Amino acid sequence: MSDVVALTRALLACDSVTPAVGGVFDVAEAMLRAGGFTVDRFVVGEAPDGPVENMLAVRGNGGRHFAFAGHLDVVPPGPGWISGPFAAEERDGMIFGRGAVDMKGAIAAFIAATAAVPVEAGTISLILTGDEEGPAIFGTRALIDRMAARGLSPDLILVGEPTSQQRLGDMVKIGRRGSVNIWIDVPGRQGHVAYPHLADNPIPKLIAALAEIEGIVLDTGNAWFQPSNIEVTDLTVGNPATNVIPGHAAARLSIRFNDEHDGQALIERITAIVHTHAPDARVEGRVSGEAFLTPPGAFSAMVSAAIARHTGLTPELSTTGGTSDARFLSRLCPTVEFGLLNATMHKVDEAVAIDDLRALTAIYADIAVMALAGDAVPAA
Repeated sequence: MSDVVALTRALLACDSVTPAVGGVFDVAEAMLRAGGFTVDRFVVGEAPDGPVENMLAVRGNGGRHFAFAGHLDVVPPGPGWISGPFAAEERDGMIFGRGAVDMKGAIAAFIAATAAVPVEAGTISLILTGDEEGPAIFGTRALIDRMAARGLSPDLILVGEPTSQQRLGDMVKIGRRGSVNIWIDVPGRQGHVAYPHLADNPIPKLIAALAEIEGIVLDTGNAWFQPSNIEVTDLTVGNPATNVIPGHAAARLSIRFNDEHDGQALIERITAIVHTHAPDARVEGRVSGEAFLTPPGAFSAMVSAAIARHTGLTPELSTTGGTSDARFLSRLCPTVEFGLLNATMHKVDEAVAIDDLRALTAIYADIAVMALAGDAVPAA
C-alpha cells in the first residue's frame, strides 16, 4: 500500500484504453481492499459509448469526508514506443507507460498516501472511472448518481489530473472553462452550375453565417478566466464534381467558454444566427461541460501549503487547459485539481519521475490529513 512505485507499475501494466473495464479495476481493487477500503464496482452503458466500468472505494464511516477522483482509462498508445506502452519499464529514475502521468501515477500516489492517514481521522473515498478520456457519458456522472443513492457526500474533492507545468507543484487548477460542440448542416438543392436558377447553393448561406459567428466577441476574460473563444473545427461540402452545385454544406464549431456564459444559451445564440441566413438549416449542439470555479480560499490554501512544504513552491492557481471530470464533481462540493507534470501526457513514451511520485504521495497525505481535520485548514 505504501510503495507508490510498485503501485504505479502494477496499474501501468494494464491495457486500459478507454472505455476501460476489467483488469485495471481488478488491480486497483486489490490495492484498496488491502488498505481497508470497501469497494463498489459497477458497469454502465452500452456500445458505442460503453460499457464503462466505475469504482467507488470508501474507508471510514463518519466525520469529515475527503475524496480523491480520477480515471483509470487511457488514450490509445500509438506506435513508436521505446518499450511497450504497457510494459511499465523503469529506467533512469523514470517509469514509462501509457497513463504514467495521466493519470495512473496520481492514483497510485493517492492510494499510497492513504496508508499514512489514520483510519479514525474520518472518511476517505476514491471516485474512479473508466471513461474520462472518452465521451464521459457513463463515467463520473454515473458515479455521482451512485454516491447520491448511498448518501455519500464529500466535503472536499481533489482530482489528480496532471496540472504541473515545469516542476511538480507549480500549478493547481481551481476551475475550468466549459465546452460546447455545435454541428451545422445547411440544405440546398443540387443542380448544374450552368443553370443556377434551377438550384439552390447552400455554401454562400453557410459562409455568411460563419462570417457573422466569426465576428462575435463573447467576452474579454475576467479575473480568473481567459476570454471565451469560438473556433470553426470543420467545413465540409463533399462535392467531387466541378460542374455541380452541391445539395448541402456543413460545419462544426467548438466553443470554450468561461463562467460568464451558459452552454445551452450559447447553442441557442449560434442557432439563431444560422437560421437568419439559412432558415432550413439543422443545428445540433452538445454541452460537454459547464465552466466552474472553486474560488481561492481554505481548500486552495490547504493544497498550496502541502505543496510548499514538500517542494518549496507556491503554486499558481489557474483555470487554463481543457475539460476534466471536475466539471461534474464541482457540483457536489469545492473541487480542485493537482497532479504530476503534464509534459508527456498523451505522447509516445509517456513517463513519470519516481521522485515526483514519492513527493506527490507525501503532498496528498498532508492534504488528506488537513482536509479530514477541518480545523487544521490554513486561513484563506
